[in-house]
Amino acid sequence: MARERAMDEQARTETPPRDYAALREMVIGRWEELPRRLTQVAEYALNNPDDVAFGTAASIAAKAQVQPSTLVRFSQALGYQGFSDLQDVFRSRLLGYDERMAQLGAHGQDISRAAMILDGFADASMRSLSALRGRHDEEMMDKALAALEGAETIYLIGLRRSFPVTSYMAYGLGKLGIKTILIDGVAGLAAEQAGFAGPNDAAVTISFTPYASETVALTQQVRDKGAKVVAITDSVFSPLARLADAWFEVAEADFEGFRTLNATMTLAMALTVALADRRKSGLRRA
Repeated sequence: MARERAMDEQARTETPPRDYAALREMVIGRWEELPRRLTQVAEYALNNPDDVAFGTAASIAAKAQVQPSTLVRFSQALGYQGFSDLQDVFRSRLLGYDERMAQLGAHGQDISRAAMILDGFADASMRSLSALRGRHDEEMMDKALAALEGAETIYLIGLRRSFPVTSYMAYGLGKLGIKTILIDGVAGLAAEQAGFAGPNDAAVTISFTPYASETVALTQQVRDKGAKVVAITDSVFSPLARLADAWFEVAEADFEGFRTLNATMTLAMALTVALADRRKSGLRRA
């Protein structure tokens, strides 16, 4: 109770974020401070942002397995007036594409629209890459490479917006002579493609909030088969993080709600080339 009172006092003196990305970062940063029930709400909220945006307090509380009053306590602990105030932030991330495009008109009038959009995405990409460098964890990289180094086959799992990354990894690893299976789900056969995985294999799996349910299910499938798992995701609350032997947190910056993939692609290709280098070094030592 004393910890909750201290958090409430801190929340009253801070202005809570009004955009989802900043809210997510704040929750992750304060994770260790949150009481157990509030971490339960935080985990559900960040794993299911669409449900939180449009669900009722009763339905969300039931799914998070807490009382509706806990949603209010969670909101107030973060500095919001109540749950509906917090819910507005979750709704803000779901602006329709037409609304996002309309927001672009609020930016610079002295340059062409195309140039302004290019500058916006370039700035977002540079912020993403800078954050990737700042978060680089050498120990985690070594752990990931160790999981992949001895694999007979590497399964690449990333659907929806993550598919360009896994498909490019398949291209890169193939050129470097490393056997892969790209899970593409053609003809609805994703589960069958992943069904060949075994304890001598590994998987690289990629997904970001709102997490693709099929990616999570396929990751669980190869994990249950005994394959090692390396995940690229965006939060300690990600379901992929719990399934992984090693995982990387990547937070892509956005421009008016449109996220880039530059940091994710950079990390994926660094893993690809570093893995090939490590395997060649092992052969030289042998």
